[in-house]
Amino acid sequence: MPYDDSVPPTRRARPLLVAAALAALCLTAVAGCGGAQDPAGTDTGAAKPGPEAEATASASGSASTPSPEASPTGAQPSGATPTAPLPQGPLTGRTVVIDPGHNPRNREHTKEINQQVDIGTGRKECDTTGTSTNAGYAEARFTLDVSHRLRELLQAQGARVVLTHDDDRPFGPCIDERARIGNEAKADAVVSVHADGSAVGNRGFHVILPAAVKGGGADTSKIVKSSADLGARIAGHFVRTTGSAPSNYIGGGTGLDTRGDLGGLNLSTVPKVFVECGNMRDPEDAALLTDAGWRQKAAQGMADGIAAYLKG
Repeated sequence: MPYDDSVPPTRRARPLLVAAALAALCLTAVAGCGGAQDPAGTDTGAAKPGPEAEATASASGSASTPSPEASPTGAQPSGATPTAPLPQGPLTGRTVVIDPGHNPRNREHTKEINQQVDIGTGRKECDTTGTSTNAGYAEARFTLDVSHRLRELLQAQGARVVLTHDDDRPFGPCIDERARIGNEAKADAVVSVHADGSAVGNRGFHVILPAAVKGGGADTSKIVKSSADLGARIAGHFVRTTGSAPSNYIGGGTGLDTRGDLGGLNLSTVPKVFVECGNMRDPEDAALLTDAGWRQKAAQGMADGIAAYLKG
């Protein structure tokens, strides 16, 4: 679940090029790619947060005590300097930033993560705890596992990979710092890895794209189109590799959702998307998310989509 997801998703029209790109990829995917919407063929509404999700807040985010916007620990992004020379491959010379959603120890630092930071169009919590399966498998553990798998796959193709964190700090990083890490790395693509916490029966994955936002320190005008391309390619390959259908409760069956309330997207100056891999609160989705073999497929689907985007 997005770490600054306290406001219900904003529903916006999808660019035709995004829908066309996804449809083309879905032609060779599993049956039902285009039929994962609800019976009426419309979005059934915003995800219902699980017990660990952030509290409902004002239009600009959850209310909490204002605080400075500096990094909570001053830690450097993880994986910025590979310990061994990267192999030469089709992604040599390209930089990908992977953003594992949340932090396993955020729950131990609620005061710190509830402090608000500037997201350009308002203020929101530094971070949240994320959700979990009913059996207690935390989203933050899931996102780290998938991010490690994704890093290995991309590095094998020659990409320089930076993680925003690697379970190497007590909490965070805050949402503004997560965006800043991608910007300062001059990333060719940034992918934030998540899992949702919605109602039972709500199934499938979706990719969140940045809306056209301009205000304060936020201006996504230069990345909306490229991010939509990145998201559509990831969605198509995710279907093909995992066999999972696009969300039946967000995105109208496209697997794509455009939002303007997420600081991690609003503050990005490089192409960036969020990938919600499934719903941890649905037993059928949870069975996939807790399976190591499926998590490898999820990482492969994302890696294939990123590679397709970077290769043009």
